[in-house]
Amino acid sequence: MKKQTPGLADAYELSTPEDSRRLYADWAGTYDQDFAAGQDYLLPGLTAKAFAAAGGSGPVLDAGAGTGLCGQALRALGVEPVDATDISAAMLAEALRKDAYRDVIEADLLEGIPVPRGSYRGVVSSGTFTHGHLGPEVLPALLRAAAHGAWFALSVNAGFYEKAGFAAAFDRLLSGQWIKGLTLPELRIYGARATGAHKDDTALIALFQKV
Repeated sequence: MKKQTPGLADAYELSTPEDSRRLYADWAGTYDQDFAAGQDYLLPGLTAKAFAAAGGSGPVLDAGAGTGLCGQALRALGVEPVDATDISAAMLAEALRKDAYRDVIEADLLEGIPVPRGSYRGVVSSGTFTHGHLGPEVLPALLRAAAHGAWFALSVNAGFYEKAGFAAAFDRLLSGQWIKGLTLPELRIYGARATGAHKDDTALIALFQKV
């Protein structure tokens, strides 16, 4: 019997890092065509545009880079160099095919990122902070990898933002003067061709600078 292609419902039901590795190993080869193109997935490009419009520059870390759609969009905007990190080796292999990255780093963000402190002038993330995936507990690891003054553009599924504790986490970072200038523009995740229960979902793009 033919194995069913993974989809968004499967991604939203993930609960452990090993679950993520298994799902994305199965999904990597068809993700761009079946999901990104098939569902008119706008978020990677919109996250890249928000980062560039805020004044973000390279070197950039693309956290939870997946198949490299956000890195590809950054390069098209002239933002380079970009490094990718993701928990899935299979997704990173697809990202490398796009020739948008200087380097790829297989890492579980819950365990940190194996790069020197302050390595990046910018950090982006598209589609990683959502149901079944990561929450604000990985923000310290991302901040550690960023230089002072680095710009961040992190997409957070709007239905996940409060539930996962992002508002409280950003309040703590602001009051502790770890970050400044937080804005949260809300954008559609999918375009007009999207179908299904999540076709009208939105994301908040957390734009801020590391102090």
